[in-house]
Amino acid sequence: MSKRDNLINHNPNPKTAGGAHRRQPLERNATMTNITIFGAGNIGSAVAGIAVKAGANVQVIDRNPDKAAAAAEGVTGAKFGAAEITGSIVVLALPFPAYAEVIAAYADQLAGKTVVDVANPIDFTTFDLALPEGAKSAAEYLAGKLPQSTIVKGFNTTFAATLALGVNDGAPTVVQLASDDDAAKKSVAAFIEAAGLKTVDAGPLKRAQYLEGYGALQIILGVTEQTPWTGGFKIVK
Repeated sequence: MSKRDNLINHNPNPKTAGGAHRRQPLERNATMTNITIFGAGNIGSAVAGIAVKAGANVQVIDRNPDKAAAAAEGVTGAKFGAAEITGSIVVLALPFPAYAEVIAAYADQLAGKTVVDVANPIDFTTFDLALPEGAKSAAEYLAGKLPQSTIVKGFNTTFAATLALGVNDGAPTVVQLASDDDAAKKSVAAFIEAAGLKTVDAGPLKRAQYLEGYGALQIILGVTEQTPWTGGFKIVK
């Protein structure tokens, strides 16, 4: 795996008071579902492990089907371009530039699905946010490209290690979620929380631009060795 791929996956070393406007916690949906994950890198593997632990049926799609099958114990591996999507929730655990290929190959199959955008769209030469002209966030860009899908932003503000472990500095790892569809947001929160992690509701999809800035800053602090890749920002509730 290249250095750039490690940075995109947020983990170059995978071994390793309430006010009047406080939002209510996202409710857990007891019914588990089928989940498809694109990408078998550090983040994809970590999310696959969470989904398996939650009791979901998990499909991992990657260009390398053997790598996909090895993403987590109990998943079904499949080859990109050949496999059909089986999940009602689809997680894009890929670098933002790879989204174009997914959209080209799977836009029709993604219609009607809840699609989770994990990307932090960063220019890894400058570490500035890098988006197509006019786009405010990767999530909002994706929503424009997949108008028949429901987009949820999530998993981009945590490093892969804390997702895989489910713990950050002695407390459950917290995943921040943003979407314009509360039901979709709750369905994603359900499998995360069923695996023992926590979630917070960051609000509508337009808040994704804040989450992406948050994620980018965390990556920069990791690259400059001011934050360990096994740690990162922690939300105290």
